[in-house]
Amino acid sequence: MPVFNDSNREKIQDFLNDMKNDVTIVFFTQEMECEACSQTRQFVTELSELHNKLNLKIYDFVKDEEKAKELGLEQIPAITLLTQENRATGIKFYGLPGGYEINSFLTALVEVSGNQKTLNKDLQSRINKINKNIDIKIFVTLSCPYCPNAVIDAHRLALDNKNISAAMIESSTFPHLANKYNVTGVPKVIINDKEELTGAQPLEKILDAIDKI
Repeated sequence: MPVFNDSNREKIQDFLNDMKNDVTIVFFTQEMECEACSQTRQFVTELSELHNKLNLKIYDFVKDEEKAKELGLEQIPAITLLTQENRATGIKFYGLPGGYEINSFLTALVEVSGNQKTLNKDLQSRINKINKNIDIKIFVTLSCPYCPNAVIDAHRLALDNKNISAAMIESSTFPHLANKYNVTGVPKVIINDKEELTGAQPLEKILDAIDKI
């Protein structure tokens, strides 16, 4: 059964028409696929066929271990995005970016393509000045309407500053991580395993937390 019906395909295509340049979707799975890996493979395969600026590369997490390490991917199913120049972006999705999270996934595709919304000068200056390695984890559920904005903001930081990586983590796919980080509400943002924010927060709050590290 297809992931997307005709109506959804049309809406996605309309959204992706804002893409400026090509984007490569890199997907990591394994030979014996878990249920989430299989679902996510179908998702990225069908979606990549909806626009001619999208390219899909599928890797095996075990056989292509060095590639996974190069891209900073630590578990599967995993998705990351490359620019038209094959530059790594630090944008990661662990688990299926379905439900409400399709909004963060489609936004990431458009922004990585080179069509980014303009931030105010103060925010952009704060992002550009970050000169330490920052790892952001955003725990979500696919039924959370507030989660995509947190993911979009964190991914924008990663896209704008090479010192930052940001990963959406679908909590039910990775319960051991949700338990480790005491995720009792979403979105939950963890920065360098030191600072955390729960609930809908503006981009400024994420930057404030980064400044404390």
